[in-house]
Amino acid sequence: MTKPDTATHAPDLRTRRVFYIPGYDPIHPRRYRELYRKEGAAQAAISGYELALSPKQLDGPYGWHVSSTQDGKTVESDVQVLYWADLVRDSMDLGITKTYLQLLRTAWTYIGSGALWRLMRLRKGPVIAALYPVVFLLVQLMLALLLAWGIGRALALVHPLAAWAGLAVVPFVLGWFKKQDGKFFAYYLMHDYAYSAHFKGANPPPLEGRIEEFRTLIAEALATDVDEVLVVGHSSGAHLAVSILSDLIRAGEVPAEGPRLNFLSLGQVVPMVSFLPEAKRLRADLAYLATRAELFWLDVTAPGDGCAFALCDPVAVSGVAPESKRWPIVISAAFTQTLSPARWKELRWRFFRLHFQYLCAFDQPGDYDYFRITAGPLALHQRFDGRVPSKSRIEAPVNKFTSVAA
Repeated sequence: MTKPDTATHAPDLRTRRVFYIPGYDPIHPRRYRELYRKEGAAQAAISGYELALSPKQLDGPYGWHVSSTQDGKTVESDVQVLYWADLVRDSMDLGITKTYLQLLRTAWTYIGSGALWRLMRLRKGPVIAALYPVVFLLVQLMLALLLAWGIGRALALVHPLAAWAGLAVVPFVLGWFKKQDGKFFAYYLMHDYAYSAHFKGANPPPLEGRIEEFRTLIAEALATDVDEVLVVGHSSGAHLAVSILSDLIRAGEVPAEGPRLNFLSLGQVVPMVSFLPEAKRLRADLAYLATRAELFWLDVTAPGDGCAFALCDPVAVSGVAPESKRWPIVISAAFTQTLSPARWKELRWRFFRLHFQYLCAFDQPGDYDYFRITAGPLALHQRFDGRVPSKSRIEAPVNKFTSVAA
């Protein structure tokens, strides 16, 4: 079904439902509420509008209510987090030995399939981010073994067989590094990449179940009288959103009359999954969603975000772009322009913080403003109607695996 775009030149939006899908993150969704509250207040002060949060007014997932007055118009938005952190925590609940076995399996999946070399033809940043936990975990193991060797040499002075006792220090050294992972993020990132690699790009059964739950929640929102239903997928949440929305449209759950359905993908890492041999479901969903008139899809990344496939069209680079492709519109958040030189200098080497900048305030904001998009008077398709995609976007179909689910 094609929804008539009657509101493109009539910016009269007053109510909105926002569904935020986080990436691979074990943290409770209250973190996103606090981030929204703090950064929204900062952006409102910079840009000269009003924005206030209050407790959620709807049943269902964790969320909050936003009242904002922008450009002389007051808009009420309800934001809800589509929570899958429990699945993330379950996948991270591994000991040291299992994590190292996971490292070997994940490395073989990406290297043996050839996916790693093809990903490097897109952007080096996210590939380096993927290699970092492998290298750092191996460095930890080497340091532990070197320390064991040194202690063993000393013990050998007492008795040659006593040298083997030096190995007893290895689990303690590795355990110390694991406790410090809040600083290093090696275990966290290893589990992140392993989550998709475990089934070579296919979704684990529990995640498929969660996708179905999220589809139902969005379908229910589309049956209400709000003006816009906006789905925001950040990082790994972007490719989850692609499958959720594809299922939603296939099921005929986007009414011809009703809220406008919009999709905003931020800091996406789609190729890390779509380039794997068994990611047939995701590739099929990318090809399907790219042609649909039932929604508007804007993809926002920034070359300054080393953890995202910046300005890589996720459909095209995955090798599944159909001739009738219309989405996504790929644009840049242009961190070096939308952040002042002082702010950019402060954040430039904070890679994980920059990966969340899309959800934060900009002190030199351009047309991308997360809080105008999620709480302002223009729906996403109105705000970016006629927006020309970035000229520097990458569309080369470099994926080796292009088979899709039947």
